[in-house]
Amino acid sequence: MSDNGSHLKTIELPPAITVRELAQIIGSSPIEIIKNLMANGVMANINQQIDFDTAAVVAAEMGFEATLETPETMEDDQGEIPLWRRLIADENQRDLVNRPPVVTILGHVDHGKTTLLDAIRHTNVAEGEAGGITQHIGAYQVEHNGRTITFLDTPGHAAFTAMRARGAQGADIVVLVVAADDGVMPQTREAVAHAKAAHVPIIVAINKVDKANADKERVMQQLAENGLVSDEWDGDTIMVPMSAKKRLGIEDLLEAILLVADNTDIRANPKGRVIGTVIEAERDRTKGVMATLLIQNGTLKVGDVVVAGSTYGRLKAMFDYRGRKIHKATPSTPVSVMGLSEVPAAGDVFLMIENERDAKTMVQERVQAEHESQTAAKSGVTLEQLFDRFQAGEVRELRLIVKADVQGSLEPIISSLQDMSKGEISINILYAETGNIGENDIMLASASDAIVIGFSVQPDSAARRLAESEGVSIRLYDIIYRLTEDIEKALKGMLAPEEKETVIGHADVRAVFHISKLGNIAGCRVTDGELRRNARMRVLRAGQVIFEGPISSLKHLTEDVREVRTGFECGVGFKNFSEFQAGDTLECYIVEKVAVT
Repeated sequence: MSDNGSHLKTIELPPAITVRELAQIIGSSPIEIIKNLMANGVMANINQQIDFDTAAVVAAEMGFEATLETPETMEDDQGEIPLWRRLIADENQRDLVNRPPVVTILGHVDHGKTTLLDAIRHTNVAEGEAGGITQHIGAYQVEHNGRTITFLDTPGHAAFTAMRARGAQGADIVVLVVAADDGVMPQTREAVAHAKAAHVPIIVAINKVDKANADKERVMQQLAENGLVSDEWDGDTIMVPMSAKKRLGIEDLLEAILLVADNTDIRANPKGRVIGTVIEAERDRTKGVMATLLIQNGTLKVGDVVVAGSTYGRLKAMFDYRGRKIHKATPSTPVSVMGLSEVPAAGDVFLMIENERDAKTMVQERVQAEHESQTAAKSGVTLEQLFDRFQAGEVRELRLIVKADVQGSLEPIISSLQDMSKGEISINILYAETGNIGENDIMLASASDAIVIGFSVQPDSAARRLAESEGVSIRLYDIIYRLTEDIEKALKGMLAPEEKETVIGHADVRAVFHISKLGNIAGCRVTDGELRRNARMRVLRAGQVIFEGPISSLKHLTEDVREVRTGFECGVGFKNFSEFQAGDTLECYIVEKVAVT
């Protein structure tokens, strides 16, 4: 309820805030915030950032007066702590030493991420090691002013977020690349949101400043609107103008990275417990499983036994980013290793274990726990049936497989669903990925009694057929809050039946007749199925729908009939349409209310 009277409660808001955070502050649901934003002409998802002015308008309509947070207040939020940082908190503080900062580069496609990585790599290699990089391991190190910086060559914020999702935090610093001629784009905003969610400091590289249409000031203004205020404007975000293509500003960027690193607690214990993150992994035909690991604490050695996710192994060999054999690796060092039994997932946290027996036991326990969470009777379940089974005491969770068009849609959906998973029925997201719905998704849903949710995607024909034969429910959406509302209703047993359309026949218009009391009548021949008097009809011309509505008259010869089947001729009339032409196609269909499936 809005309260626009004189007794507004005062709240402090930062320069930029996500819809979810705003909802938590004012004690409302994210869906209410989204609806309010839509009423004000702003389209935003649950994890999207809105500026202070927009948030203040929404807050005012919901009974709150917003003031801008002071910097002192903003520093209070320490945010989430990654797993490896929590583990090394137990290390002896006297043994902690500074380690090289780990940097990942994010930004919109075509804004120059790859060109920048290449420019940094070759600036360093030009000192006498040209051609020295013999293999790509997803990470490399450069020297600047006698200090080392580690760069993660990951495919953008999707991989960065995957690491966070598994409790890791691969990067200490994010370099956000924004093209000076293009400005802030959707992927730029997503990258900012991911970096802020991980509470990682951001340096902005304003790239392509050498182009004739470059507008650095416009970029800085757009970034300020997304909560990144330049240090030139008394903000706390370093922004470096540069041209990766011409290798201008590279030195300035490396200086900025070291400056931010000096103001950030980037330390580790080389003598302590070995912990790190899997950067990437693959199965090589000749070498077997090859995994790129980033050591974040301790010193990893050849012969050590490590567990990463649901795989383990004794390390047979280690290589640095140049492909040279090494025997040990200290914190912030990326290494390519041989010896794991299976391919681990990017973002998995790895640990060194004393012996292979303990490692095998740990992996077996993890695999068993994962198997138990996914195994269920094969019997297909709809959202309506879920509540019945809950009341009968048969089920305590709603299992979902979520597919979305892009990562930026997938994450707010998952986040929204996880927020709902606090009532009597929990939500278990078995699998979430971008791309259309395929047979593998249906097979997983069938095996685990799950429902498939699609956002701005479609199932392919094979997936549709398999879903029908296996009794798997597919639900498709193109608005996030409709999706979350449906799931909420399902969890409360309130899901209303949905309308289902079935095409039952087609007819070709052969001629047009005028009847004084009825107007124009289409003389037709039914080409397939049937036409029914109580059904609805579309008039198609050159593949386009030009009219849709109920049938007002259906005649065979001179008699009124209820239906006309394939091969027979008939006359068809509509109440509000008479512009028939020979060659039009009539499509007859019925609409039924069915239980949600």
